[in-house]
Amino acid sequence: MIALLQRVLEAEVRVKGVAVASIGRGLLVFVGVRPEDDVGAAQKLLDKLLKYRIFGDEHGKMNLNLSQIDGSLLLVPQFTLAADTRHGLRPGFSTAAAPELGRRLFEWLIAAARTQHPRVECGVFGADMQVALVNDGPVTFWLEA
Repeated sequence: MIALLQRVLEAEVRVKGVAVASIGRGLLVFVGVRPEDDVGAAQKLLDKLLKYRIFGDEHGKMNLNLSQIDGSLLLVPQFTLAADTRHGLRPGFSTAAAPELGRRLFEWLIAAARTQHPRVECGVFGADMQVALVNDGPVTFWLEA
């Protein structure tokens, strides 16, 4: 699984002009699923997301994780993260999971996250979403599990 995570001051997801999810300080995470991914990969990714130390401590050093700053988590499905961009000028999507697998693992990730963290919001799988955010830093990382 792939995650593009951004440390944010706030973020919001809209579908057809309606806000479906919003958070304050925390992590906005775009999630991509590949054909070989499974629940084990999803759990590994979730563990990393919740423990990744990218928030500043009292000295401004990236030393705190999401729980330690009492932050929120916003998970947004984004199959384009798994695109093959190595050749040509148009992305290929044979490297992305089929929609059924992508939906199943994304929904599993949301459910697992909600059992391990108190504030979890999510985008809508398969929807045309508009995502607004205020990146804090900016701080953006690419994680794979």
